[in-house]
Amino acid sequence: MQISYKSSMHPNRAFKILNFSPTQIIVVGFIILILIGTVLLSLPISSNGQRASFINALFTATSATCVTGLIVHDTNTFWSPFGKVVIILLIQIGGLGIMSMSTIFAIMMRRSIGMKERLIIQESINEFSLSGVVRTIKNILIFTLVIETCGAIILATQFIPVYGFFNGIFKSFFHAISAFCNAGFDILGQEGSKFASLVPYQNNPVIILTISLLIIIGGLGFIVWKDLVNTKKFNKLSLHSRIVLIITTILLVSGTIFFLVLEGSNPKTMGSMTIGGKLLNSFFASVTPRTAGFNSVNITDMKDASHFMTIILMFIGAAPGSTGGGIKVTTFGVIIFTLISSIRGNSEVNMLNRRVPMSIITKSISITTISMFVIIITTMVLTLNHEGTFLASLYEATSAFATVGVSTGITPTLKISSKIFIIITMFLGRVGPLSAAIAFTLKRKKKSNLYNYPEGRISVG
Repeated sequence: MQISYKSSMHPNRAFKILNFSPTQIIVVGFIILILIGTVLLSLPISSNGQRASFINALFTATSATCVTGLIVHDTNTFWSPFGKVVIILLIQIGGLGIMSMSTIFAIMMRRSIGMKERLIIQESINEFSLSGVVRTIKNILIFTLVIETCGAIILATQFIPVYGFFNGIFKSFFHAISAFCNAGFDILGQEGSKFASLVPYQNNPVIILTISLLIIIGGLGFIVWKDLVNTKKFNKLSLHSRIVLIITTILLVSGTIFFLVLEGSNPKTMGSMTIGGKLLNSFFASVTPRTAGFNSVNITDMKDASHFMTIILMFIGAAPGSTGGGIKVTTFGVIIFTLISSIRGNSEVNMLNRRVPMSIITKSISITTISMFVIIITTMVLTLNHEGTFLASLYEATSAFATVGVSTGITPTLKISSKIFIIITMFLGRVGPLSAAIAFTLKRKKKSNLYNYPEGRISVG
């Protein structure tokens, strides 16, 4: 995709892209990338032996582009080296964002980037200010490459002795990129132990902690990391960064304690582990629902309460402007503080001595409501198709929407209609339900209100 449309595109070409809003361009960009990935994964060269069907190639391409991690085929045993390269490229491009990669390409080609393109970039990375967005993209690329390379080097110390030099290097970079982008794809499955994820390495603190750290770094978002680099003191950070860090810490700690209490005595998951092993895997079980998709214990064997806790963590998700999904921790924070203010009878919503604008409150409520509707509809479809228990269907639907990728094991056996709904759900979760609704809504000119209707009273609650 060219970023400098005026110099390289005629106004009547590319679906009249100049008439698209920034949100629409981002949504269309993701659709195009998914379709390209689907075509590539449908080729015989992409798989080992049996060729992937169109629906399974589309499912995999969507899951990779939307950095979800739900899979219908074991990534390591089914896909060829070419297919795995396609998948990891889709993950990297999908994780960084279409416009981020397009901007990087434009910079490399020394093309000019106009105001229209800068607005699109600002929308795609959730940046507050328009100034310096191109410089921010450069910093994002450098930051991403450094973090992923460091993660891969650490993982290589564990994978090279087992898989050899070249295969170990490839696996190290694959998992580093997948973890940082919160995708959850792994290439560790073997014949006889497919869909294993990190279960074989549940007692390896180097791998578990490295993957966890990559997930957390990717899930905090580039806005927060830029703020942390530029501001040394916590109380000097922006409200956005402080809320993200506080809520993320609370969720990680509370989730770790919850899984330690529930699964620490479960003989099918962590019951036979040492205290250190229980802490390690409880922490990882709290990290991975932050839209990552890896698992170090068998999810099917976890207790129903643990499944439900995972659903809650998945629904909340990571931070805006990150590689993660969910409704986002800031949205969750606004909802909670709005509830507290309502209970206290306050006319305004305040967070850490800052007033929250009504537009942000309305947007948070809209995002949460639309997200719940999407999950409810997908859960109903899975339930009607008898894909599993209600809890398993809800788990799968939430995992797809929050772009997490963990599953109770029903993904490979989904019916075609269920796969289509999961594909749509993954897409909506990645681009954002509100953004998708705005993008697919016909553009109308804004009209000024010449009059106001009389106030009406409704009894609620």
